[in-house]
This record gives sequence, C-alpha cells and structure tokens, in this order.
Amino acid sequence: QVQFVESGGGLVQFGGSLRLSCAASGFSVHTFVMSWYRQAPGKERELVAAITQTSGTTKYADSVKGRFTISRDYAKSTVYLQMNSLKPEDTAVYYCNAAVTLGGSPYFRSWGQGTSVTVSS
Repeated sequence: QVQFVESGGGLVQFGGSLRLSCAASGFSVHTFVMSWYRQAPGKERELVAAITQTSGTTKYADSVKGRFTISRDYAKSTVYLQMNSLKPEDTAVYYCNAAVTLGGSPYFRSWGQGTSVTVSS
C-alpha cells in the first residue's frame, strides 16, 4: 500500500524557516522522482520542487527558487524540503508524491494528509 507521511509544518513568521519531511513507503521509492506539492486555500495544487532518482538533479517552481531546497535520503525513503526566507504566500498544505519524470505529473492517486505551513506577516 502506497503511503506518504508528511511532517514538519507549523506557524512561522515572515523570513523564518521550516524543514518538511516526507516518509514514503509501499513502492520502490528509489526508482522514482520525488516531488513536493502545495495547495493554498482556494487554489489548485502546484508543484514546488522535485528531485531525480540518482543524479539528484532538482527542479523548482520559480516562486521558491533560491529559498527552498529539496533533498532525499535513500536509506530512509524520505524526502525533505528545507524552506528558508518564508513569505506569507508560501502558506499552504504541503504534500509529497512520486513522479516518473522531473516535473511530471504525480504518479500515485493516493496522497498523504499533508503538512500545513502558515507564514505570518
């Protein structure tokens, strides 16, 4: 059973930092691109960052470039999102999922509960 468990969210002030974690299981995590997505109230889910299986090549949404860093721990089947210089517009529920290609659509239909990030101004 595919499972994503996101954690690390919370309330932070403008300019602050958070580190999100996503523990993935139920599939061969190391064979997939892993991605972080977010969904703000009233908006569609959007891709935030992605990282490839082996080379560690990354892709970021323009809105987070230079502020967010995605990484993965193969041994723990865990993906991280380090978020610095947070802005109120980063407020959203953050989710992870797998993909076949960097920046591609989410591969699995199932999603975790997400982790909520709120940035106060």
